[in-house]
Amino acid sequence: MSLDVIDRHSEALFEFLWCPVCGHKVFSHIPFEGVFCKNCNTQMELQESQEDRGYEEAVLVCFDTDTAWNLHVDEKLRRDLPDGSARVKILGAPGAYEVDWWSPEPSEDWEPVERGEFDDIEEPAEVSHLA
Repeated sequence: MSLDVIDRHSEALFEFLWCPVCGHKVFSHIPFEGVFCKNCNTQMELQESQEDRGYEEAVLVCFDTDTAWNLHVDEKLRRDLPDGSARVKILGAPGAYEVDWWSPEPSEDWEPVERGEFDDIEEPAEVSHLA
């Protein structure tokens, strides 16, 4: 008996995605467990959207911080999600993805970390050894 692997989403989609908690772009896949941000362990779940408005791909990405760590250590380098979760809808095709919407909608109370927002900031030594 063999196990067939079905790739439902293109690698280009994973290259486009980033963690809205810490801004990092590297994710780890743990079979039968899920996909997690390699930096802060925020869990990511992908679902195909019910409507695609004619785009090649329409994906809902649900982020959950139940498994995230060190959110309280340095809030300057991490931004917790409202009520511990957020969703984003991505539309497009490889090389041309765009964010359609966030839920909850970004406001003055919550703004997702942008891709690479903290790349040029050095994490203090007392924080990096905990992550």
